[in-house]
Amino acid sequence: MIVRLRGVLPSLLGAALGIAAMMPAVAWGTDQARGHAAEVDPRIGTGGDGHTFPGATVPFGMIQLSPDTAMPDFKHAYKWAAGYQYGDPTIMGFSHTHFSGSGHSDLGDVLVMPITGDVKLEPGDASKPGSGYRSRFSHDSEVVQAGYYAVTLSDYGVRAELTAGRRIGWHRYTFPANKPAHVLLDLRPSIYDYPGKVLWANLRVHPDGTVTGCRTTRGWAPGRELCFALRFSQPMTSRELYNREADVVYKGFAGPGNQPEDQQAQNGRALVGVFDFGALKQPLEVKVAISPVNEANAIANLDQDGAGWDFDARRTEATAAWNKALSVIDVAGTSTQRTGFYTSLYHAMLAPTLSMDVNGDYRGPDHQVHRADGFEFYSSWSMWDVYRAEEPLMVLLRPDLSTQFIHSLIAAQQASPFGILPVWAYQGLETWCMIGYHAVPVIADAYIKGVRGFDADKALAAMVASATYGPYGDLADYMKLGYVPIDKEVEAASKTLEYAYDDWSLAQMAKAMGKTAIATTFDQRAGSWRNAWDPKTGFMRAKLSNGQFREPFDPAFAGYGSDYTEGNAWQYSWYVPQDAAGLISAMGGDARFVSKLDQVFDAKVDPAQFKNVEDITGLIGWYAHGNEPSHHIAYLYDYAGAPWKTQQRLKQIMDSQYATRPDGLAGNDDLGQMSAWYVFTALGFYPVTPASDEYAIGRPFVPHAAIHLSNGHTFTVSAAPLDDAHPYVGAVTLNGKPLDRVYLHHAEILAGGELHFSMQAEPNKDWGKGDAARAAAMSRYGE
Repeated sequence: MIVRLRGVLPSLLGAALGIAAMMPAVAWGTDQARGHAAEVDPRIGTGGDGHTFPGATVPFGMIQLSPDTAMPDFKHAYKWAAGYQYGDPTIMGFSHTHFSGSGHSDLGDVLVMPITGDVKLEPGDASKPGSGYRSRFSHDSEVVQAGYYAVTLSDYGVRAELTAGRRIGWHRYTFPANKPAHVLLDLRPSIYDYPGKVLWANLRVHPDGTVTGCRTTRGWAPGRELCFALRFSQPMTSRELYNREADVVYKGFAGPGNQPEDQQAQNGRALVGVFDFGALKQPLEVKVAISPVNEANAIANLDQDGAGWDFDARRTEATAAWNKALSVIDVAGTSTQRTGFYTSLYHAMLAPTLSMDVNGDYRGPDHQVHRADGFEFYSSWSMWDVYRAEEPLMVLLRPDLSTQFIHSLIAAQQASPFGILPVWAYQGLETWCMIGYHAVPVIADAYIKGVRGFDADKALAAMVASATYGPYGDLADYMKLGYVPIDKEVEAASKTLEYAYDDWSLAQMAKAMGKTAIATTFDQRAGSWRNAWDPKTGFMRAKLSNGQFREPFDPAFAGYGSDYTEGNAWQYSWYVPQDAAGLISAMGGDARFVSKLDQVFDAKVDPAQFKNVEDITGLIGWYAHGNEPSHHIAYLYDYAGAPWKTQQRLKQIMDSQYATRPDGLAGNDDLGQMSAWYVFTALGFYPVTPASDEYAIGRPFVPHAAIHLSNGHTFTVSAAPLDDAHPYVGAVTLNGKPLDRVYLHHAEILAGGELHFSMQAEPNKDWGKGDAARAAAMSRYGE
């Protein structure tokens, strides 16, 4: 997704030993003393368009402390959305906030850089060593682990180590002996940078040596304020604080006038601090807390969450946090399989992020300070992406966190000036990016699957408010006409389709709560997808206000201003997850539906035609795995009596779109969605329709997995023989009994037990073929 502004055991060991006996090349998990954190490789996705960061963080933590290789201007920022590109030769510093896998960028707050010798105040040119404070480095010197990052800055001979807590970033710098050591703090840079982005900043040194400051930026979320508090493990010998506004050397920006350097405080838009320590005989530790509210809260965060000086202990705690989080699933497989699986699970547990201070304060979409009452406030919501698999994965694995997430969504809605749920929000602020009101299915999916602990009536009211706010994405015309007219709103076909699904999910929750009138209203709206269906061309299309389809029509065309959001007709015409049977009927029945699905995957497509749509990547024919509208398509064969083709296409996708390399993601990870797709698919099932209790069955890509559920039960998935020579499902059993249908109920997983796949070389074209075997087999809306 690239976002644009607009107005998610004894018996077990015995089973594992049995598999190990049959498949000697397969290992069970990892050394239990090390835990699954040792299986994670955070470098995956840091090259190409994965947009992940390699630095230190903890599950859903507020801090993402990571190296930045570049913070280019907004015209060239796409590949540096996480601040780091694996192919870059230099590091300009370590900042404390990053998105994981986003298609847009911001953050990169509180940049810290350890340096030696002469001090340079500008980052310099990466192609000209010594031109600034940035340093060359080698990947051979990097150590990249879950919760820990280390690198040697070769221009300075400094070994930099990073780890993190929930609200604290911990640094340890080992400087060369007999060289003056300095730490530079730059409050100017920001990912997706441009001149004048920093509206105002302040920086000061307190009598006890604590350094604090805040800055306000006009970035992706305009008017965002972030504050920090920083302490050093050793006293400074001197310090200089600069306001560089008039120097004209930073991104071409000239300010109203330079101020003299100062040792106590500075205010302005281009602040730099340099802290001197002389020649050090032992490593220097630095700890940094952030706050979205004020400096006092940042200090309180530092005092409570960052007590003491013991970097190694904090690193051990970060590793333990990841081992605990990842232990929810034990996977057997080859080293490559386990690395792919646990790195995906790791990426799926990076967002949403904690966005609340230790006293409960957080900033809402109204830019005001609020205080959480009995819950933790989380933000970083890429809703258009994460509602599909990321948040359903959390419902399955961490329903306790889903409760906290829903509290956060309701709190954000109540603080919204427009009274609607988050669309694409971070640090509490709204960006209005992408389409749909997909916080609605996030809440509905959790409720339908039994997540409780929040006010359901308040949640439903928030959902209805979001679904009926007319100015948002031309919902007014959608409610009036049953579709979004293209002469009133761009990308109208996509909006019509996505609104219809969101409506259906709202209806499911209302129905489950006994709110019949609300359920009826939104169930009827859910059928609006038919208003985008053109039987003449066989594609979903946008209509004009007069009811006619817009002409001319080219199903291959994609781009802003088209009928579709980051896609074309080949990719979006399958988006009716709430009524697959109705879509199959509209397309002419099973055979024609399957034939057209085959055309999607088998088409000869020149990727160059999408050169102006950065996020359409990972192409297999028209199928674009690097972007979310395609993510459910391979599973649709299940609904048309051809699950063997789902199995075939899933292997095609897994083999070509994921790899355990820095460029191993075909597209943006999108705050965990790409990775959540991998986790579900590797387990053998996928939530095609969040807000139902059904998962479509595909085929597993690990030989054995044990999901340790929050209710104390364990659900295992096993497959044998699992290798390239046996890519198809021959038969499936659930708890030892034949399973002839191609879907699972959520309750069946929660009950514990075993799902076993017997794999074979040739497809079983009879398994799951009949109507009774299919999920959601009956159309809900007639013809």
